Amino acid sequence: MRIRRVPSPPRMARFHIPPPALPSPRLRGRGWRSWRGPRTWAGVDRRPPPVRQGRSRPATAATTSAGAQPGTHTEPLGSSADPGPYPRSSPCAMDWQPDEQGLQQVLQLLKDSQSPNTATQRIVQDKLKQLNQFPDFNNYLIFVLTRLKSEDEPTRSLSGLILKNNVKAHYQSFPPPVADFIKQECLNNIGDASSLIRATIGILITTIASKGELQMWPELLPQLCNLLNSEDYNTCEGAFGALQKICEDSSELLDSDALNRPLNIMIPKFLQFFKHCSPKIRSHAIACVNQFIMDRAQALMDNIDTFIEHLFALAVDDDPEVRKNVCRALVMLLEVRIDRLIPHMHSIIQYMLQRTQDHDENVALEACEFWLTLAEQPICKEVLASHLVQLIPILVNGMKYSEIDIILLKGDVEEDEAVPDSEQDIKPRFHKSRTVTLPHEAERPDGSEDAEDDDDDDALSDWNLRKCSAAALDVLANVFREELLPHLLPLLKGLLFHPEWVVKESGILVLGAIAEGCMQGMVPYLPELIPHLIQCLSDKKALVRSIACWTLSRYAHWVVSQPPDMHLKPLMTELLKRILDGNKRVQEAACSAFATLEEEACTELVPYLSYILDTLVFAFGKYQHKNLLILYDAIGTLADSVGHHLNQPEYIQKLMPPLIQKWNELKDEDKDLFPLLECLSSVATALQSGFLPYCEPVYQRCVTLVQKTLAQAMMYTQHPEQYEAPDKDFMIVALDLLSGLAEGLGGHVEQLVARSNIMTLLFQCMQDSMPEVRQSSFALLGDLTKACFIHVKPCIAEFMPILGTNLNPEFISVCNNATWAIGEICMQMGAEMQPYVQMVLNNLVEIINRPNTPKTLLENTGRLTSPSAIPAITIGRLGYVCPQEVAPMLQQFIRPWCTSLRNIRDNEEKDSAFRGICMMIGVNPGGVVQDFIFFCDAVASWVSPKDDLRDMFYKILHGFKDQVGEENWQQFSEQFPPLLKERLAAFYGV
Repeated sequence: MRIRRVPSPPRMARFHIPPPALPSPRLRGRGWRSWRGPRTWAGVDRRPPPVRQGRSRPATAATTSAGAQPGTHTEPLGSSADPGPYPRSSPCAMDWQPDEQGLQQVLQLLKDSQSPNTATQRIVQDKLKQLNQFPDFNNYLIFVLTRLKSEDEPTRSLSGLILKNNVKAHYQSFPPPVADFIKQECLNNIGDASSLIRATIGILITTIASKGELQMWPELLPQLCNLLNSEDYNTCEGAFGALQKICEDSSELLDSDALNRPLNIMIPKFLQFFKHCSPKIRSHAIACVNQFIMDRAQALMDNIDTFIEHLFALAVDDDPEVRKNVCRALVMLLEVRIDRLIPHMHSIIQYMLQRTQDHDENVALEACEFWLTLAEQPICKEVLASHLVQLIPILVNGMKYSEIDIILLKGDVEEDEAVPDSEQDIKPRFHKSRTVTLPHEAERPDGSEDAEDDDDDDALSDWNLRKCSAAALDVLANVFREELLPHLLPLLKGLLFHPEWVVKESGILVLGAIAEGCMQGMVPYLPELIPHLIQCLSDKKALVRSIACWTLSRYAHWVVSQPPDMHLKPLMTELLKRILDGNKRVQEAACSAFATLEEEACTELVPYLSYILDTLVFAFGKYQHKNLLILYDAIGTLADSVGHHLNQPEYIQKLMPPLIQKWNELKDEDKDLFPLLECLSSVATALQSGFLPYCEPVYQRCVTLVQKTLAQAMMYTQHPEQYEAPDKDFMIVALDLLSGLAEGLGGHVEQLVARSNIMTLLFQCMQDSMPEVRQSSFALLGDLTKACFIHVKPCIAEFMPILGTNLNPEFISVCNNATWAIGEICMQMGAEMQPYVQMVLNNLVEIINRPNTPKTLLENTGRLTSPSAIPAITIGRLGYVCPQEVAPMLQQFIRPWCTSLRNIRDNEEKDSAFRGICMMIGVNPGGVVQDFIFFCDAVASWVSPKDDLRDMFYKILHGFKDQVGEENWQQFSEQFPPLLKERLAAFYGV
């Protein structure tokens, strides 16, 4: 087998629940458990900042266009250039007053902007663009917000939000009198009687502060802190609301010398209000302090014991918002100051057990996060073991669908396949660039938590108690393993066979959640459970069918390990039926589950390929937009899994027509091309010469996509004010499909390359500022080097310096692919590589010696047991073609080189690398002496080396033995583990 690039599927992670079970939340704040695509759930890390009340509203023409850049005009409203009949007024006076006629027109504009009529919105948008040319307009906006109390609150608030957008877009160009007037009005009216207006003013204050004005507005923080002492509730609450927003947006700055560390005053001040009589004020106070936990602000650390003591005092507060913030604080403290919580851990756990059952779901959700965070702490097992008997039933109970969940998921709708998807159903999909990996090292898919930060506000509400409970059970199963089962199995039996479908569904989810952590303990029960789950695939409730798909996918590895007729065949048959289910959620779950089964079963599926392809192709005509994208993934995964077995005329005739039809239907700017191109990349690699009839138009379109994107990028760089930045994902997927073509077609791709300018484009892509573009470029370079080096060789002098500068492990996937490409170039260049050795060798040696070399980003193949294997292979190949140049550095890399390659299975890459190391030892035998035991261990890792390579090993081993003498060899070999000694004696007679 050979090194190859592997596309990253939209579904890699340790714990994932299909959309019917858990609607997709975003990756929240500092890294939360997150859905990424149909088969994905990534890991939990830290809390996000809290969602702010009143900080956002549906976009209108007013709020979206208000941020337009100002023109060159500086006349106030009412000037001769003014688009409306506003009399001139001076923005300079702090007692600024608007012209009445102009004010009425602004009010009318604000009311019109709330109209749902598209034509009206367009007129409003144009008018706003004109008005934004006049700084005076901002005085009108703040006036409406703070002074026009006769107006309705939504209109006043909208005026403030438009002003906020103006501040965000071009505050620096506000004349000082206008800026001063706005700031004065904000502070004078922070205690407005309306909570909506107070919140809007707070947003405006923090937006001004975030524009560098915290330093330029020195009276802001002292004045807000003083206002906290006001006996007027509205003033105190408004000031606290503004301070909370400033703490959220500027937490690092508040703890810096730039402002003379105001936190030293603010934190003790906030702590005083933990005992305030108003729950809203108490909640604000906790929320403000919470902003500084994760960054370990010194002012908070100095008051940490007081803070914790005050939190405990509020633990049973009557107000749910206060309880929620208390739980949030304890979760973060668990991560950053667990030392202070350990003495109270028993009480805290008991408290969190109660709060996880809180009647307010928001409180329960915050409390449930505690178990996720605790599971990541070393003390988890010790402190939680005795509480599992209470905790497990609570988590299991939290995994049931609520009535609201069922309504939102349309759980009573059984057949909806004919209903077209709305655009909001389809989340934006981001392509991930290909990475060179070593598939021969792959054994089991590994749970990479390479989570994408899908910062989607709409998805935030999807993170709910059911989802968090399931995630908590998953991580705890990974901590406690089989020790969890005595608490769980008695519950499971009652759940899985319960007559109520909601309870039964939650039991199936529980079974899936524990699959990874408790697999070993579950094995005795699986022969009975798997048939029951397969039977659940035919349940009359769609949500039961969909969760059964997911849970079965979690046990796919075990299913495949059994005789095919026992479970694999029945499971495959039923999943294929569900792929054609009448319910879209079930289709999605089944398609995703089948893709997981494909990854596990690989060539076990070959006997059933005709039946599988019939089903997947039939789904093309049945699926709506969203599921079609998942279908591409299932087909691509099938191609990856069965490889060349797909290259049969019968299969090609079934599969290619619908794919090419979709290919022809999609325009170059359609983002649905991403999954289709990924799919075709896998199919082209698998079909090899079978793809030849389709390769030319596909190849040309990929080249065109790359060329278009590069041209757009150049135009944007030169004229950013005229052109939009291009979406480089189009270029990345095109480069990856070209890689698939080169790998699949081999030498057949030569004529296509000869008739195109791909080498010129590749030269540009290799220097792109975006790492993912460079990553895919180097993958393509490596594949073209193998397939048609005749076209690569003339470019080597230009390419090698670029490859050398990309040997930076900070960008591991880029570095990985560049390293691999260098190794492939070595094998083609031979001794002509000599001028370029020093360009790359030092960096490669440094990478292989890094103590924490990052893991290669495996996406679809599995766990890389040796993260520095690819640099080791490339160093070996360099030594193979230029031993004189590389051998002097042998002592600097021989030990990590040997440990990197000892776990690689026999293959051509390993063969060439070991030939290189043998040749280098021949040139510099002294370089291996100190680490000879590591060389012996690496040699013993070979199962069946080629005869001439075995002879090279034999000569080195016996040469070393002869040089040191029999007695010294005996002493040396006593260090060998028994298995190593046995293998060396059996294979090499030493």
